[in-house]
Amino acid sequence: MTWMIIRLILSLGFIAVVLLYAARLAKKKGLGQGNGLIEVISRQRLGRSSTVNVVRIADVVLVIGATEEQVTLLAEVDSEAVDSALAERRVPAPRPAADAAVPGGVAPALVVRSSSGALAGSVFDRAGWGTFVHQLRERTVRKP
Repeated sequence: MTWMIIRLILSLGFIAVVLLYAARLAKKKGLGQGNGLIEVISRQRLGRSSTVNVVRIADVVLVIGATEEQVTLLAEVDSEAVDSALAERRVPAPRPAADAAVPGGVAPALVVRSSSGALAGSVFDRAGWGTFVHQLRERTVRKP
C-alpha cells in the first residue's frame, strides 16, 4: 500500500516536471505568439460553436463571426472607439455603499493582470489562474 502511494507521488511529480518543461520550451520558442501583427482584442461565445471576435490587424479593427463551418466579416470598427472602450473597461467601477464599513472607507481594488506571452489564455498562464483564484475567493468568503 505504501509503495503504491510513493509511486503515485513520483508519477505526479514526473508529470508536473514534464509540463513545466514543455511550458518553458513553448515560451522560449515563442509558440502561439504569432508575429505581433494580428491581435485578438476580445472574444465572446454566442453558442456551442459560434463566436464573435474583435481582431486588430495592424491599424484596422475587424469584428468577425466564426462558426465551425465558416468565418464571416461582420463589421470594421474605428480603432479609436475600440481603444476608448477598452480604457473605460479598465477603469475600476465605483464600489457599492456596502463597502463603506471598510476601515478608512477605501476598499482594495481588484487588480487585473494581463499577459501577452506564449502561454496567454492557456492553462499554464499564471495571470489567468490568479484572476480565477481571486474571483473564487470573492465568491466564497463570507462578508459581514
